[in-house]
Amino acid sequence: MMINSDKTLIVITGPTAVGKTTTSIEVAKRFDAEIISADARQFYKELKIGTAAPSEKELSLVKHHFVNHLSIEQYYNAWIYENEAIKLIEKLFAGKDYIVLTGGSGLYINALCKGIDLIPDVDHETRAKVKELYNRQGLAGLRSVLKKTDPEYFEKVDLANPNRIMRAIEVYMSTGQKLSDFHSANRTKKRNFNILQFILDRPRQELFERINQRTDEMIRQGFVEEAWSLFKYRHYNALNTLGYKELFAFFSNEYSLSTAIEKIKTHTRRYAKRQLTWFKKNDDAIWLHPDNKEKIIQIISSSY
Repeated sequence: MMINSDKTLIVITGPTAVGKTTTSIEVAKRFDAEIISADARQFYKELKIGTAAPSEKELSLVKHHFVNHLSIEQYYNAWIYENEAIKLIEKLFAGKDYIVLTGGSGLYINALCKGIDLIPDVDHETRAKVKELYNRQGLAGLRSVLKKTDPEYFEKVDLANPNRIMRAIEVYMSTGQKLSDFHSANRTKKRNFNILQFILDRPRQELFERINQRTDEMIRQGFVEEAWSLFKYRHYNALNTLGYKELFAFFSNEYSLSTAIEKIKTHTRRYAKRQLTWFKKNDDAIWLHPDNKEKIIQIISSSY
């Protein structure tokens, strides 16, 4: 997206474990930019090891925003994020020409770059009813209801993500309207800054090996202990997430620790594939290997 502005939001995204943090820090340092996170899992201060959040050393190299700023008890969504992040961007651009936005949460990146629908919130009673449906009938029950009430959204939603499915059912039960109707009514919002998006990628085997190695490193850093400290809060939405769910199942004696670790690796690889599928929808993005940082810097320098 190009407009008449000397301000540029540099978006650096890509699948999990591809190397976004290192690349973003180097780019931010080169262009005297601050970093805004678009990794929804890294918003929560209690989730550090299991989300591969930037280390204290990395955070000290460049000013980061939207990292460790929420508690798992707090309600948060992409619409709130859009509004808070846009206000921050306006403030930062008063003194800087570049800002780096990085993370792997495609929904949050889209919210900031294109805007998100103002989908009505739902009351606690409706949310409780849908939660009870999930508890009684599981993921299969949610899918069945969604297919009947919103077949358009059923075709594109991640059917392995119960939170997304429950959200669509809640909206339908509360308003009588399909979530897909809200989405189709959305129009891209015009931003008063340029947006230059890079998608980092690696050969699949290389990426999958990094995922496996990072999972092992998390375990060495104390991921099991971190998850155990959060086990009593496992019903919170923030903890219904990759890595923690598998360890919670281990704590519940559903399977062994070694099995939990292998499941984390397998599920993370599948998650990376889903992320790549999402990113392919963006025709304006530039795809590069993370090692090609000088190319990224060259493109930024010669743009706008």
